[in-house]
Amino acid sequence: MTEEELKITLTELLALSGETEWVEFKHAKDSFHFDDLGEYFSALSNEANLKNQQNGWLVFGVNNKREIVGTNFRRDIGKLHSLKHEISQHTNSNITFIEIRTLNLPEGRVILFQIPPAPLGIPVTWKRISYGRDGESLVPLSIQEIEIIRSQKKTDWSGEVCPGATLNDLDKDAIQKARIEYKKKNQKLADDVDKWNDETFLNKIKAAVQGQVTRAAIIILGKPESVHLISPSVAKMSWILKNEQNLEIDYEHFDPPFILNSEAILKKIRNLKYRYLPDNTLFPEEILKYEPWVIREALHNCIAHQDYFLNSRIIIVEKDDELIFNNAGSFIPQSIETVITQDAPQRYYRNQLLAELMVNVNMIDTIGSGIKKMFIKQRERFFPLPTYELDIPDEVTVKIYGKVLDENYSRVLSANDSLGLQTVMLLDSVQKKKIISKDAYKLLKQKRLVEGRFPNIFVSYSVTYYSGDRAKYIRNRAFDKKYYKDLIIEYISKYGKATRKELHDLLLTKISDVLNEKQKKAKVKNLLFEMAHKDKTIIKTGKTKASEWKLK
Repeated sequence: MTEEELKITLTELLALSGETEWVEFKHAKDSFHFDDLGEYFSALSNEANLKNQQNGWLVFGVNNKREIVGTNFRRDIGKLHSLKHEISQHTNSNITFIEIRTLNLPEGRVILFQIPPAPLGIPVTWKRISYGRDGESLVPLSIQEIEIIRSQKKTDWSGEVCPGATLNDLDKDAIQKARIEYKKKNQKLADDVDKWNDETFLNKIKAAVQGQVTRAAIIILGKPESVHLISPSVAKMSWILKNEQNLEIDYEHFDPPFILNSEAILKKIRNLKYRYLPDNTLFPEEILKYEPWVIREALHNCIAHQDYFLNSRIIIVEKDDELIFNNAGSFIPQSIETVITQDAPQRYYRNQLLAELMVNVNMIDTIGSGIKKMFIKQRERFFPLPTYELDIPDEVTVKIYGKVLDENYSRVLSANDSLGLQTVMLLDSVQKKKIISKDAYKLLKQKRLVEGRFPNIFVSYSVTYYSGDRAKYIRNRAFDKKYYKDLIIEYISKYGKATRKELHDLLLTKISDVLNEKQKKAKVKNLLFEMAHKDKTIIKTGKTKASEWKLK
């Protein structure tokens, strides 16, 4: 959602009238109690479900009269966004905010918390209590409302039978491939599988129900011409090759059967050798750019979790050093951190029967740990972790990297094989220049994995020193204030005075390269102010840009 779209959303929310139990405005001038925030999350999520709304909204910086008055709640952007994780720790199924966005308006700062509606059949709880709204009041959800949510039927699009479809609509080679993969997973049944006819086999693997062909069977095993049986839904994958200028130079479209054509896509991807820079014995001389298992898992996840109601294609974009997988549909676990930390199968899948069929024919893992395993395999290769982009509604994008982004990050992983995955995820965020919370920064700092002044941090010297990357470290390292102050005093002592330009020329090349030009100049300004007003070692003469500094 762009800033303009966000402004439009805020205007629409402010203009609402009548019963709006799924929207709440709070001034939250300086702070807001954490438990109250959690209770509102539960209530607004449940009410959004009951009122058939796509989102619930909690808005800070707006008073009861719906006037924008501004809020100072969690000014630190890292701390603000850490609420996603904090809230997920106390809700069932680790549900949390879809997005937390701020608007800096002339009237004041506004924070919009976008809240998902409760999943079908599952009221959202905060510390084991389901909350709701009674007018303006926050109350435990009534028994009647709890039962309304619990009684909601979860529809499995993939499990419905295709009217008019027969076994003749399925591809014989695809069925044979399914038999081979099923026997790999069920070796004790190998002899029996060979004796089953196609109808029995398809019933066993959940592709058919009493001989009737399901939509899942059409997607995984269907002939290309059978896709009309699931119309208006679309079952299509597109591979697109782009060059360094992001221009399309080749493409190909793939229809069912996906059990065969997913392998055809894998063969299109140019998985060349990647050669590391010589670095003693820390790295192998060469390695495949992409771990084949990771490519397979990312692609098959797109097939399993695609929202086929949205009539969209699965898209795989190949660039020189990265693969981008895109599928339609929201990310049900809400955040990638939830998947990694809970380390357990999801309680609800969008395409339950399709997922079971893909498990049975060895296309995805049976215990729901595939995403975590992707992260582990990238970590073992010392490569950047997969990046999940979940900002666009009804769309999931996964980026897999085929090269090292920051050699220091890779060296840290090579030298510290005992680092936990959550710590590696934080370090991966640092190398990708993403904002992390101050608490996360303190954790990395304590482990001596990063240096620099928050939020401008980089990989620690303890690794870069031994890797021979000392020059880069010196350019990035921040000297203490005394070093800079001594330089200023030495310069003025020698020449009797100094202009701001002269001091900039003296210091800017010595200040950490982690800071940009504007930040470096601000640092010099702060040093001069401190020396004049706190240390009282220098004085300023004149009030224009031509003013000079002298020793006091």
